Amino acid sequence: MDYGMLLLGVVVLVAVVALGSSSTDRRLGRVDRRLARVERKLDAIADRLGVAVEEPVPAEVTALLREGKKIQAIKAYRDRTGADLKEARDAVERLA
Repeated sequence: MDYGMLLLGVVVLVAVVALGSSSTDRRLGRVDRRLARVERKLDAIADRLGVAVEEPVPAEVTALLREGKKIQAIKAYRDRTGADLKEARDAVERLA
């Protein structure tokens, strides 16, 4: 078996995978930024109209809070809603 050719094949495969994933990462980053802008605009519109937008609270989060498991409640909130750490912490603080 020619180990040189095998090694070359592995290097090429890794390079192709790395290039594809960086392209995908860039596209996802652009989508995330666009979505964040849309969310900010919707929040501004809701504020301007005086509309309170309440996010539904997962039942698991309220159950964890009742058990006194605040950190687990924050983690569950993040997992269920996709919120970042600050948003999740603020939401759980409001519920507590």
